[in-house]
Amino acid sequence: MAYKVKKGRLILAIGIFTAVFTVMLAVFLAIALKIKKPENSSEVSEATTAASTAETTVTSVTTTAVTTTEVTATIAHIEDINCNSAVLYSMGGKKLLYEDKINEKYAPASLTKLLTAAVALKYVNAEAVFHVGSEQALVHANSSLCGLMAGDELTLQDLVTGLLMSSGNDAAYTIAVSTARAHSRNPDMTDSEAVEYFCGMMNNFADFIGMKNSHFTTPDGWDDADQYITAADLIVLTEYAMSVPEISEVVGVHSREVEISSGRILGWENSNELLNPDSPYYTEGVFGVKTGTTDLAGNNLITVYKKNRRTYIVVVLGCDTDDERYMLTKELLSYCE
Repeated sequence: MAYKVKKGRLILAIGIFTAVFTVMLAVFLAIALKIKKPENSSEVSEATTAASTAETTVTSVTTTAVTTTEVTATIAHIEDINCNSAVLYSMGGKKLLYEDKINEKYAPASLTKLLTAAVALKYVNAEAVFHVGSEQALVHANSSLCGLMAGDELTLQDLVTGLLMSSGNDAAYTIAVSTARAHSRNPDMTDSEAVEYFCGMMNNFADFIGMKNSHFTTPDGWDDADQYITAADLIVLTEYAMSVPEISEVVGVHSREVEISSGRILGWENSNELLNPDSPYYTEGVFGVKTGTTDLAGNNLITVYKKNRRTYIVVVLGCDTDDERYMLTKELLSYCE
């Protein structure tokens, strides 16, 4: 009988030991797996960083678009100047200080060229050399020009300078056609096909950065019933464009000369009177950005202004006269602290 009892105790002891050992082994393995590093931690880190960067970019764009349409403005409506739409926006504070029909659709005129430059510089190196060719036949009569001639060769940076300072429609078409052929990797595109392709790039990029109520059919902003913008969307475009050095370094310059490959020197003067020291509208602290005028659009103007380390954007659309766009802009700038 004693033998059987001892045997039973032995079996029970072995069972308890086995159970305890199993539990301890399981806990050890769980801890080991939890703290084990990936075999290729650098790749994981890079992927995580890339994902984080992409997420940050999208969030930034979305925040800008929402802010410009949801914050209540604080400045009373200005009645004595005839313009269709206007907005004063504080970039640092991410808020509207003045708004007037900022989500109504209007013709963009040459404000379009800000997007043309942004798209080209997004996909093509600024030092790439573009050839001025048969696309110049697409430039409308009575266009503003920067003096290009067939056979000229200029860097994209120089073309962007002529596009934004002198508002050159000739530069707009050379940029559009050359960028489209480079991006599509199809050098045999006709000029018209290339312009259509580039306008598709413009619309895709506008949507990507948060311009949800605008549409583009030309690279120069020529009047077209299916081409329109809103003041709210232009705030989004301006914030993006001013983050691009090749654009921000050009739009605030009053005059510049460029020597092209043929040896010709092209001299350009900015069409923005706020930058002209000899103009009654000259305003210290203005860093651009773009004028635009057509029959359908009226007189448009985007302005970036810096005061006391704060940056503001003013957009005025559809003013009756050239003077009124500057008058309204300067009145709005007077509210900047």
